[in-house]
Amino acid sequence: MLTRHAAFSPRRAALGRAQAKPCATLVAVSTAVPQAPKVSTGKAVFPILAAISFCHFLNDMMQSLIPAIYPLLKVSYRLDFGQIGLITLTSQLTASLLQPVIGFYTDRRPQPYSLAAGMGFTLTGLVLLAAAPSFAAILFAVGLVGIGSAIFHPESSRVARMASGGQHGLAQSLFQVGGNAGSAMGPLLAAFIVLPNGQRSIGWFSAAAVLAMAVLANVGSWYKHHHYTKTKSRGKTRGRHPVLSQGQVAACLGILAALIFSKFFYMVSLISYYTFYLMGKFHLPAQEAQVYLFVFLGAVAAGTIIGGPIGDRFGRKYVIWCSILGVLPFTLALPHANLFWTGILSVIIGLVLASAFSAILVYAQELVPGNVGAVSGLFFGFAFGMGGVGAALLGQLADRTSLAFVYQVCAFLPAIGLLAAFLPNLEQISLRAEAKAGIGGSGGRAGLSLSA
Repeated sequence: MLTRHAAFSPRRAALGRAQAKPCATLVAVSTAVPQAPKVSTGKAVFPILAAISFCHFLNDMMQSLIPAIYPLLKVSYRLDFGQIGLITLTSQLTASLLQPVIGFYTDRRPQPYSLAAGMGFTLTGLVLLAAAPSFAAILFAVGLVGIGSAIFHPESSRVARMASGGQHGLAQSLFQVGGNAGSAMGPLLAAFIVLPNGQRSIGWFSAAAVLAMAVLANVGSWYKHHHYTKTKSRGKTRGRHPVLSQGQVAACLGILAALIFSKFFYMVSLISYYTFYLMGKFHLPAQEAQVYLFVFLGAVAAGTIIGGPIGDRFGRKYVIWCSILGVLPFTLALPHANLFWTGILSVIIGLVLASAFSAILVYAQELVPGNVGAVSGLFFGFAFGMGGVGAALLGQLADRTSLAFVYQVCAFLPAIGLLAAFLPNLEQISLRAEAKAGIGGSGGRAGLSLSA
């Protein structure tokens, strides 16, 4: 009967199909598991992801040499903890101020070969650091390394998203795990190369900067040939989320900033002062303390690679919430643990806490579509800035009290993770928006809750 009537009235048959489609959509949405929707926009370009991750490894390995040689610099230049914190502040603050500017600029005027050029600043900073005659020269050298990092991170994060094939969390994790692995290698190389051979041996690592420049030049060629058409096609959607209002986006970005503050303030307390804490409390030699720092940073690298795919699978809100708030019991226990449990707890803390950043970054990129460079620069820069300010403030606090007191205070920072409960679930919102679009196309209306 329907077939005969449809043949007689094509308009009526088309109306019947339009009415049936939203109903099927609503059934699918109502029975969906709260997971991220599968994206099939293409295949991930793993050679490019591997190249950018490898260069991130080299970049952060060179950068992590700076805090790893703090014990050497402290003795050689007779520095106090406040001056040690000032070195970290110079490096991190330089990067934090420049990254959003560079990201904003390259969103509008892509610079494919800026990655290789930025690595030149890192190369120059390492050479100067190896022969720095004074504390002021050290600050200038680490500032150049910070500039190199400021250029590298926003653009390389953009390349990782371009090469993701829609698997944004996985791509960011692969990119970031290279940096975390490099950060873990820095203390080990400092313990067995720089400390035995002296400050001048830092110059040997300039070869890594030259290698990274060569690889990044090839990445820049791929970037140049694959980016411009995508940028033009997405220009109209720049800066506006398709569902959330500007006020809601601003509130979400504020929550993410608070979570970044919590994460990186605590992380810098371990990265900058963990070796001194172990040497002071448990009387470990410098080399053995560096090995403990290497193990902690290795756990950070493992946590980074885990967080992205889990966020793609189950939603980034849950990863952010669990990774920051979930580490609270372990941070509270750390200041009261013996040496064995200090090592165990530091591994758990690094593993769980590190899983948050790739989820935070991709979440922020989805909040402000079309501004990958600016968002990446803002969040990398803010993270670096929080690390630098945290190192300086915690160094001053350690000089006035003790490192044990510093860790007792920092133990409460992960409680800020409670704010993640107020983040909307973007994956569920996308599913509901698709359902609403289907209903709207046939004349119906549906409500949309943003507190999923």
